[in-house]
Amino acid sequence: MPEYLTPGVYVEETSFRSRSVEGVPTSTFGMAGLTAYGPVPYVAAGAEMVPTPVLVTSMTEYERAFGGLSIGGVECQLALAARSFFNNGGRRLYVSRVFPFTMTTGANPVIDVDRNFARRNVPDQGAPIAVWRARWPGRFGSGITVTVGFRRSRNVLVGTPPALTGVRPGAAVEVIAANVPVPADRVRPAEAAVRIVVDDGQGTLGYRAANGTFEAVAANTQAFHLTLEVTVAVGSDRTDVYSGMELDALHPRSIFRVLEAEDPPDEFGLVWLQDPGPTPAPTPGRLFNALLTGPTTGPFEPGPVFLTVPGGDGEALVPAALKGRPSDPDNILRPATGLEALGEVDDIAIVAEPDIVNLGTDDQKTAVDDLIGHCERLRYRMAIVDPPRNSSISEVRRFRAQFDTKYAALYYPWIRIVDPTRRPDLGGPTPTLDLPPSGFVAGVYARSDIERGVHKAPANEVILGMDRFVTNVTFDRQAVLNPEGINALRFFEGRASRVWGARTMSSDPEWRYVNVRRLFIFLEHSIDKSTQWAVFEPNNEQLWSSIRQTIEDFLLTVWRTGALMGTKPEEAFFVRCDRSTMTQNDLDNGRLIVLIGVAPTYPAEFVIFRIGQWTADARRS
Repeated sequence: MPEYLTPGVYVEETSFRSRSVEGVPTSTFGMAGLTAYGPVPYVAAGAEMVPTPVLVTSMTEYERAFGGLSIGGVECQLALAARSFFNNGGRRLYVSRVFPFTMTTGANPVIDVDRNFARRNVPDQGAPIAVWRARWPGRFGSGITVTVGFRRSRNVLVGTPPALTGVRPGAAVEVIAANVPVPADRVRPAEAAVRIVVDDGQGTLGYRAANGTFEAVAANTQAFHLTLEVTVAVGSDRTDVYSGMELDALHPRSIFRVLEAEDPPDEFGLVWLQDPGPTPAPTPGRLFNALLTGPTTGPFEPGPVFLTVPGGDGEALVPAALKGRPSDPDNILRPATGLEALGEVDDIAIVAEPDIVNLGTDDQKTAVDDLIGHCERLRYRMAIVDPPRNSSISEVRRFRAQFDTKYAALYYPWIRIVDPTRRPDLGGPTPTLDLPPSGFVAGVYARSDIERGVHKAPANEVILGMDRFVTNVTFDRQAVLNPEGINALRFFEGRASRVWGARTMSSDPEWRYVNVRRLFIFLEHSIDKSTQWAVFEPNNEQLWSSIRQTIEDFLLTVWRTGALMGTKPEEAFFVRCDRSTMTQNDLDNGRLIVLIGVAPTYPAEFVIFRIGQWTADARRS
């Protein structure tokens, strides 16, 4: 009980209700694989990039973060799977970009920037003052253009004696004599005229002198506010405009802050501006003019500057790159990568690796084993496995026979779509593309969970955004595939194309169905997360009663949604936590043991109607 030392009246709050169990999300999808662009860990050029898997909630967001549907002219399986996922009702997708790059040696291995990193120096009399760099490595960076212009505002000196107004410390201004005409908009500011606004510490604004001291505003002068305008473009597909940026790092809108490498305001920014900090530091005017792109003589016309990438998109993809590495607990600059990075995101319930289909036969087996092992180790997620490209019925059966797990499901065949990366030729056939089914099926999982619940088998659901199946699975062919745990995708006249199977890749009949496995994942994960409060509580009857009530209330809600069997709760589940579930030895060793029995609903996979003849005068038996 609380400790009371001084006489008086004490009012305390208490609760008379059991703690609740909140259901975890079940429709969050995670993928690891190659993308055209996007976050990947590296340490180079003064930047320490340690990104985590990125959450995207639409295809537009995906393209801003990871680029388009192709990598160097070759289709990007992960991007196409993401597109299929969102087309079929998916809402949340975590992406872990895989980029197999050359590493240097040392305490903090980095990308070999000479081969794999985009850069461009902004010269000033032969020496670089600042360097534009692509934020992430890859050939995609060679298509990025940067255009830097400027804007000159009105005179910001007012009053007598004159005082700066409308600007804050860190802003750049062009200072000229009062009797000098205002420079034209397209005339670069003179280097000697550019000054940085600072505060004297007492609220008075002035300029930073060459020696770093405060310099008061002079009489009979004008000051025009100078801001930078940066346009970053990738062809005609994407244009990012950053306006009103200031020159000095003292200002919160400094170009070096807005377009910094590690944590910019625009998390999906394409470029960053590196200030190498030469000694001596350049004057504000030299730095300002060096940042501007376009001709250095005559009227200023900002022109684009292309980033160049000496290397390509990393080395050949191998299963080890897809699996990735766990994070180094002793080095924050070595975060988890690949599939291991997805393991650090607790919300993910479905995982896939569409790039597996581009590996060799032996590598495909290794990569699928890694994917299954990932789900079995983490326990609370389900893998969707793609069959090899151009598999016949016999080949997909041989592929399926290599695995036995209750944490994965295999779908067949591949799906043909109209190629979104090519413009149709009016005089020729429609361009098409064959895709593995994992992205489509993950979207169906998500849609079914959102509309019906995780207990509903994600089958007899229409597949959207497709043309046709690469292989036609008939009734007789599915009679061969279904008993072996290969879920068929089939077309039905007048009922569209549908997922027509809901089996796991397990030989254990108790875990035959996808929805049963995913329902238990949902129950186990929800109870796990919502009962952490019980750890280190006094292990007595009061705690046991509270635990029972908490779980019973949760399972009662689940039963009412139709996820469990039984016409009353007693037939659907039981929860035991008392002396019958724990021995004295358990109590002495700090163990609290709860037994939970659940009766799940199984899908009506075979609907049978028995019909016979009977006569009008016959009696019903």
